[in-house]
Amino acid sequence: MASTSGTKGPFDRQVSKKMQRAPTRNVDLGNEEGVLDSEIVPSSLVVLVPILRAALEIEEENPRVAYLCRFHAFEKAHTMDPTSSGRGVRQFKTYLLHKLEKEGELTEKNSKRSDARELQTYYQHFYEKKIREGEFTQRPEEMAKNVQIAAVLYEVLKTMVAPQSIEEKTRRYAEDVENKRGQYEHYNILPLYAVGVKPAIMELHEIKSAISALGRVDNLPMPVIPASPEAPNDDSAMPTERVKKVNDILDWIASVFGFQKGNVANQREHLILLLANLNIRNKADPYQLHAETVENLMATIFKNYESWCHYVRCESNLRSLDEYDLQQIDLIYIALYLLIWGEASNIRFMPECICYIFHHMCHEVYKILDKNLSHVTGSTEVVEGRDDEHFLREVITPIYQVLTKEAKRNNKGKASHSNWRNYDDLNEYFWSNRCFDDLQWPLNLEANFFRHSDETHTTHRGRRHASTGVGQRKPKTNFVEVRTFLHLYRSFDRMWIFFILALQAMIIIAWSSLGLIGVFFDGDVFRNVMTIFITYAFLNFLQVTLDIILTWNALKNMKFTQLLRYFLKFVVAAVWVVVLPVCYSSSLLNPSGLIKFVTSWAGDWGNQSLYTYVVVLYMLPNIMAAIFFFLPPLRRKLERSNMRIITFLMWWAQPKLYIGRGMHENMLSLLKYTLFWIMLLISKLAFSYYVEILPLVGPTKLIMGMSIDNYQWHEFFPENETHNVCIVIAIWAPIMLVYFMDTQIWYAIYATLFGGIIGAFSHLGEIRTLGMLRSRFQSVPVAFSQRFWTGRERVKQEESDETYERNNIAYFSQVWNEFINSMREEDLIGYRDRDLLLVPYSSSSVSVIQWPPFLLASKIPIAVDMAKDYKKETDGDLFEKIKKDGYMYSAVVECYETLKDIILNLLLDEEDKLVVSSICAKVELCIQEETFVKEFNMSGLPSLSEKLEKFLTLLRSEDGKLESQIVNVLQDIVEIIIQDVMVDGHLFLQTPQQYHVEKGQRFVNIDTSFTHNRSVMEKVTRLYLLLTVKESAINVPQNIEARRRITFFANSLFMNMPKAPKVRDMLSFSVLTPYFKEDVLYSDEDLNLENEDGISILFYLTKIYPDEWENFHQRLEREKIEDEKEKELIRQWASYRGQTLYRTVRGMMYYWQALILQYFIESAGDNALYEGFRTMDSYTKREKILEDAQAMADLKFTYVVSCQVYGSQKKSKNSRDRSCYTNILNLMLTHSALRVAYIDETEETKEGKSQKFYYSVLVKGGDKYDEEIYRIKLPGPPTEIGEGKPENQNHAIIFTRGEALQTIDMNQDNYYEEAFKMRNVLEEFRKGHSGQRKPTILGIREHIFTGSVSSLAWFMSNQETSFVTIGQRILANPLRVRFHYGHPDIFDRIFHITRGGISKASKVINLSEDIFAGFNSTLRQGFITHHEYIQVGKGRDVGMNQISLFEAKVANGNGEQTLSRDVYRLGRRFDFYRMLSCYFTTVGFYFSSMITVLTVYVFLYGRLYMVLSGVEREILQSPNIHQSKALEEALATQSVVQLGLLLVLPMVMEIGLEKGFRTALGDFIIMQLQLASVFFTFQLGTKAHYYGRTLLHGGSKYRPTGRGFVVFHAKFADNYRMYSRSHFVKGLEILILLIVYEVYGESYRSSHLYLFITISMWFLATSWLFAPFLFNPSGFDWQKTVDDWTDWKRWMGNRGGIGISSDKSWESWWDEENEHLKYSNIRGKILEIILAFRFFMYQYGIVYHMDITHHNKDLLVYGLSWGVLIIILIVLKMVSMGRRRFGTDFQLMFRILKALLFLGFLSVMTVLFVVCGLTVSDLFAAIIAFMPSGWAIILIAQACKICLKGAKLWDSVKELSRAYEYVMGLIIFLPTAILSWFSFVSEFQTRLLFNQAFSRGLQISMILAGKKDTYKSD
Repeated sequence: MASTSGTKGPFDRQVSKKMQRAPTRNVDLGNEEGVLDSEIVPSSLVVLVPILRAALEIEEENPRVAYLCRFHAFEKAHTMDPTSSGRGVRQFKTYLLHKLEKEGELTEKNSKRSDARELQTYYQHFYEKKIREGEFTQRPEEMAKNVQIAAVLYEVLKTMVAPQSIEEKTRRYAEDVENKRGQYEHYNILPLYAVGVKPAIMELHEIKSAISALGRVDNLPMPVIPASPEAPNDDSAMPTERVKKVNDILDWIASVFGFQKGNVANQREHLILLLANLNIRNKADPYQLHAETVENLMATIFKNYESWCHYVRCESNLRSLDEYDLQQIDLIYIALYLLIWGEASNIRFMPECICYIFHHMCHEVYKILDKNLSHVTGSTEVVEGRDDEHFLREVITPIYQVLTKEAKRNNKGKASHSNWRNYDDLNEYFWSNRCFDDLQWPLNLEANFFRHSDETHTTHRGRRHASTGVGQRKPKTNFVEVRTFLHLYRSFDRMWIFFILALQAMIIIAWSSLGLIGVFFDGDVFRNVMTIFITYAFLNFLQVTLDIILTWNALKNMKFTQLLRYFLKFVVAAVWVVVLPVCYSSSLLNPSGLIKFVTSWAGDWGNQSLYTYVVVLYMLPNIMAAIFFFLPPLRRKLERSNMRIITFLMWWAQPKLYIGRGMHENMLSLLKYTLFWIMLLISKLAFSYYVEILPLVGPTKLIMGMSIDNYQWHEFFPENETHNVCIVIAIWAPIMLVYFMDTQIWYAIYATLFGGIIGAFSHLGEIRTLGMLRSRFQSVPVAFSQRFWTGRERVKQEESDETYERNNIAYFSQVWNEFINSMREEDLIGYRDRDLLLVPYSSSSVSVIQWPPFLLASKIPIAVDMAKDYKKETDGDLFEKIKKDGYMYSAVVECYETLKDIILNLLLDEEDKLVVSSICAKVELCIQEETFVKEFNMSGLPSLSEKLEKFLTLLRSEDGKLESQIVNVLQDIVEIIIQDVMVDGHLFLQTPQQYHVEKGQRFVNIDTSFTHNRSVMEKVTRLYLLLTVKESAINVPQNIEARRRITFFANSLFMNMPKAPKVRDMLSFSVLTPYFKEDVLYSDEDLNLENEDGISILFYLTKIYPDEWENFHQRLEREKIEDEKEKELIRQWASYRGQTLYRTVRGMMYYWQALILQYFIESAGDNALYEGFRTMDSYTKREKILEDAQAMADLKFTYVVSCQVYGSQKKSKNSRDRSCYTNILNLMLTHSALRVAYIDETEETKEGKSQKFYYSVLVKGGDKYDEEIYRIKLPGPPTEIGEGKPENQNHAIIFTRGEALQTIDMNQDNYYEEAFKMRNVLEEFRKGHSGQRKPTILGIREHIFTGSVSSLAWFMSNQETSFVTIGQRILANPLRVRFHYGHPDIFDRIFHITRGGISKASKVINLSEDIFAGFNSTLRQGFITHHEYIQVGKGRDVGMNQISLFEAKVANGNGEQTLSRDVYRLGRRFDFYRMLSCYFTTVGFYFSSMITVLTVYVFLYGRLYMVLSGVEREILQSPNIHQSKALEEALATQSVVQLGLLLVLPMVMEIGLEKGFRTALGDFIIMQLQLASVFFTFQLGTKAHYYGRTLLHGGSKYRPTGRGFVVFHAKFADNYRMYSRSHFVKGLEILILLIVYEVYGESYRSSHLYLFITISMWFLATSWLFAPFLFNPSGFDWQKTVDDWTDWKRWMGNRGGIGISSDKSWESWWDEENEHLKYSNIRGKILEIILAFRFFMYQYGIVYHMDITHHNKDLLVYGLSWGVLIIILIVLKMVSMGRRRFGTDFQLMFRILKALLFLGFLSVMTVLFVVCGLTVSDLFAAIIAFMPSGWAIILIAQACKICLKGAKLWDSVKELSRAYEYVMGLIIFLPTAILSWFSFVSEFQTRLLFNQAFSRGLQISMILAGKKDTYKSD
């Protein structure tokens, strides 16, 4: 107990100096000292947070009590951890001690009473003021905070005062506080138990009815909780068990099964909101929960469970009991499922595992309720309750531990997939009814599922714990992800078989020279074509064999029927492989052409060849499949059926699987995509036949007939015996590769055409410029109302046209003006543009419709000029001219009426008003009688107009002293009207007697105060703009982004968008954003930090967005902001232009704002329409409506950001982490609807050991801090099992709400006007598409907002835009293979949470986690659509290296997809044409990219063989071939394909559609000038390299790209590290190939042919070698080039070792670069070695061409060359050993050794030159011959690293590699260095890379930097 003085206690202990110094480190954690105490508490002392927060809250009011609270916290910390062993505890205690020392003395001086008295008095005062009085005045969250503080104060009091000394009054208060604690807990959306002031959402009848339905628990058996044996039992009579208080169904379930409180509270709110949202759409009685609502929810949630029961042939446990209300039973089942799901942690990725758990728990519920009924009537049975963590401990943790063991076995993703079971394997275990026998219930921990064969079993506390070893692997389930290219054949075998058979048939036909028709009349050729069926049999056999080999590791887990099927399939395929060739050979004796075949068919059965019958028999299954193909409904029925007879019949066709059944589309969709593919395949095959195959046949025949004997090397197989087969292969191989790849190009062409047509039909790009918008603006409000109007029903016939139009505009103006204001707030437009764009809320004061001023601009000045120059006597023509232009007429009338209105309101004297009124009456009379031109003098109008401008300017100014000036101007105006404009104006004033007053005294009394009214001010501003904007406002708004948004919004109103429902009736939805450690808000330091060019991010942004920077300053001036706030606003301004969390959150919160506006308009009625959302006069009414609107917005929308590491950022000492925490907290405090979920890691000491525990926590913003809402304990660290992002999403998904879920990445943005369309999009879920199926994922288009950053960013943005628009449009319709490609797609939330979530998370295999959600949805009979009338912003990578990292990640992901079960199942279960779509739009695209690159290699190595062996010379000089140009043409065909320009087609089409084809063409030309082709060719290399490497060796990993602005120069060493293996090595190889091909073939070949054939390859090689330097900012700056070289040399020379990172030393990098080989399988290594052998070909070929050989073709020559190579290597080794051995101690010895070597080298060279005839050209030839051989040796050595390490040769390999890297670096660096000499190159490059504003800025900043330096030197 603390002493009453409060100064004793811990201060008696001597504090060491070291401890006293410690806090200085911590105090630096931030400036807000207040935040520190409670926010830096270590995780093991988390219970102190409420105490320290209470101290902070009451500090101002009573510092002494605050001190006592902190003192209590310190004592408590010391009691909990006396030795300060927990992480961060010592520093925290020291910090607190310092603070207490400071405060103790200060507060003690000011305190008049003893501490105990002070605290007790303050407690009573606090209770009376804040709790007793506050109960009915404060909001629930304020009450929750006060109750918490009161509880803390009482706790502190109890430690200071003996229980008997506490006053009775205080005790009474404390009891009341304890009772209230349950009512006032921090809540998420619904304060369920709060009394007093309740938020509007709790008044909704639907919420009340849901709560009351869940609260019916009287008839349920009450759970009894046994007293815990550990509890101290003072009273012997204390009962051993108690009945637990149960509030509702969820409490009851939790007590029975032991669910956590946080989970129960979370799912209670989840279920109430779900029921309320479903019930609100049921138009009947809102006061009760409808049976239909609960039935619908049941059906949705349990669809997967029922389907699973059906599949595993067990009876569903969803049974009802007659004595219980059906609704109550249904709610119990729903709540049980949600509670299981809410606590399942990582097991949420295993939906059928959850079904299994639910199945058994559901059965237990049924038994309990049944038993309760059978009990004596009238009393309820009690049931044994369980503690809070029982379910987690007994059910979830054991399964989680299995996942953890498997995750350990995957060795952080480096182990082979076949060595460990991933989420899918473990989930698919539950697809077999064996799980019931094996696992049982309660879970049998001895079951095979939990055990590994090398485990030991121990019993611990009466409960079995399995202790794991990580040794023996368990068999996989159903599928094994083996790393091999063969997966492509296995998954898409039908496609490959089709292409191979087509190729065979085409070659046979082309060979026969009969042409396509002639074949049918020639028996022999026709019979040859029939051999395709034999090929088919062989390919089928290959497929079946692959199936068995690749599934080998899963066979042990399969049922007998599955094994039997595999075996029989193998046997049958083997039989056909024998039968078909035998029958064919027998039929050769009995020829038949097609004619004979047909004529003899009916007549003579016997003579028909056996082969024909056998083929028909063999093809029967395919014929059946073709029939079923055209009957999709029947196929769907058969596949989904579970009848044993049908299962038996289907057993042969495809193995029985839970997913992938019945994925067939309806007839119309099927016909659409079938037609697409038939057209495409006809084009492709015709092209292949006529362009690729036919031209090659002639030359091939000639070559095969030639005899070649003049070889240039030692030929092992003289070609005469083999018909020159090697030459034929060299010529045909590249063409074959092109044949298999060019379908991808045809797909690009057809997708472009169809995508363009579909886009045009869906009205895309109809309004794409401001001109188009102006011409159609009149129809925009009508279109808007048709899409969005949800007020009272309006029938056009009932209202006059004008009223109808006015109402439309009034409604439209609400949203339009908010949209325009939001752009002003975002600084996209200035105040002038805003005023020109706004539409007045109400036109009622004016007789015409008021259009926005930008349409009416310059109309008044033009009308004035027309009138001034009008010379006719009558009004007719003038009026006709004005009325012809509707906008002009509208402007003139509005101007007149508004001006009259303003002047009359301004005047106070009735006489003055009368003068004005009579002038106006005269005007109106003259117009009516058409005598206006006679009565009024038009020439006076310009001067009148000028005066009016001055008058309005004065009215607009906010200076109140201008009244006299206004009077003067007003008098001038009246004088001009009377004297100059009115013809008889002088008479006008003389007639009435009462006006004989001096002119000076008239129009003096005015009242300008009425202009302070906002609506009046708007009129004045509008009138001013109408009069003054002289030029046409064709450029309003000036900002390009604002234009794009306005035109897109207007255009989308005319697209096919569903009509919006009322806000009440819309689907509810959530948005979920995963966040890790990215930027939240840029700090001052980030913004002003200059790079080496003196360029900071802020400088950069102001150059890129100069107009927005200008608008921002306008805003600062108008809002008169002080400096400190200005800094904060600048940070926000910059962050809103980067890829930050601030930008994303602002964008997503527009949904909430839009819902509030929509509800406001709906409920406020017509008056509100005419007043405006922001200007509504009646404040109280507005307040009430706003409260209701916010309640409705909360009911419909939730935004959760999953900040995985928010908890650790909060406690971190790192300044960046702290700033992230502060910024996220500020976001929560700013946006009340924002929630943050994070994973909290706490340390607790149990049994003397420190243990870590993990929790999912949800927080929201409170007054100053975050408030914890839910805390759910997890079975272990959730993010260590699978990939980070999906695990992050999965832990937070339980906190989302609603029926739909939009996934948003943290590099996205949203726009106010697009948020308005969310109701419309969500309606798509209710629309039946494609055979009345409802969508499960809605695809939404993205706008890439990073395009303006640099030319690279522009290329990337164009590429990405074409993918998310035209690409996905065609995928969704007609191809029906759109999946989920990252965000912003909207998921059917209930569908996905019951089927494994919104992504897959297995380590490595699900690297591209998003697309697997699409695969999963499709396989589980979901349906995915794509919608383009709404868009979300998205940022992309903007620098070369960032883009390459991104491309590498996607290529890696595609490599892993190729191996995945999802792609295999889609490939096998789709019909043929949909399978083609699936292949060419997913993994096929990457495989084709790889084939493109491979074609270059195959072609060039073929040429190399031909040129070095001398075969090419023989062929080209042969007279037969000389005549035929066919060979040259055939060789050239593949170079066209190389250009790959065809892949830019979709981009051009999309730009054409949306911006016009002229713009598209211009953009295309500019892109080419900015070297886009170089960029795309470079990225082709990235795709090919990483895709191929992933399939060969693995090594995929998430590559963080960083999302900043790349304005920095990447060092040469960085580029070298990044691209060395993927591009530079390959580029150099192609370069050497091209040089050798040119040098050794030029003597007999025309140079233009060589160029024509190889130009695309030169382009490829140079792009790969130099693109990174070309696109590197300041890449050709001389100083930087010098620095880069120095840096690179240092890096190359540094030694590696443990802990030295790859960017510090070449050795570390080299080891890291070869790491993939370490984990690769034996297949990968062997293939690597085989591929390396290609490099020996150079040496073999070139040696025989050297002059020193004197044309000797003996094999000995090659042997001698190896001797030379080995000697060179030995000499190099000797030098390096000498350097190491003698270099330091025997320097002289080493020098002598080098001298001897040098002399030896000279003498050898002399002998070779003089005696053996060596020439200089031989030396160069030797370099080209030996260099590749050395590289091959290195590659082979890397693959055999283990053997070489054993033989102590590894260091030599490393040194040789270093030498090669030096040479490569030098070759690549030289051109850059040479170009850097010329300063203009650097300038040209800057222009190329960045837009002109920035280029200019860059030059300026360099000059300034130069000046700065000179000043310094002075």
